[in-house]
Amino acid sequence: MSAQRGFVSADQFHPDPYKSRIAERTLNAAIVHADITRSYEEYLEIFDAFYADDVEGSSETTEEPIRGKARVRSLVFSFLVPLHAMAEVGGVSISVRQTPLPGDVVDETHSAWALELVGVSGKICTVSWRTFRKWNESRVVLEHHYDHQQSGEPLTHHDLRFEVPEPALVNVLGVLPKPDAGI
Repeated sequence: MSAQRGFVSADQFHPDPYKSRIAERTLNAAIVHADITRSYEEYLEIFDAFYADDVEGSSETTEEPIRGKARVRSLVFSFLVPLHAMAEVGGVSISVRQTPLPGDVVDETHSAWALELVGVSGKICTVSWRTFRKWNESRVVLEHHYDHQQSGEPLTHHDLRFEVPEPALVNVLGVLPKPDAGI
């Protein structure tokens, strides 16, 4: 009879501490490189890929955290759609920057973000904030936004390009009248 001893790996008790760091870098790079002018759906795909079903979202301005992927996704959607419209239709240039912040807890990450909006008038509004994330392996289970700041005045309709096409003038025969002709 042989006495075999089973080998117990430390990985069973402590998952790879670098998995969340790699996922954080990958998530942030995907967000920064996505193009809101082209589509907001790309951001929702990123959200779906990186966030847990039981994710919790909060900020220093909300009283209660938002729980559940569907509820947080809805909030993300309501943030992205106006940005997409301002970029695609209104001509606003939108850029996102991210800077990692040092942290010393496994599966927790911190980063600083800046969203810069440049209107067609040249007016610039920058919104910045910090993000704290808790990870479970490669999924975000908690995201908290804090230290919100704004530099520059908010953009107004004067900073957007909304070229409204003039209605086509067509007579009964379907022919455009000459510019000096009456209808």
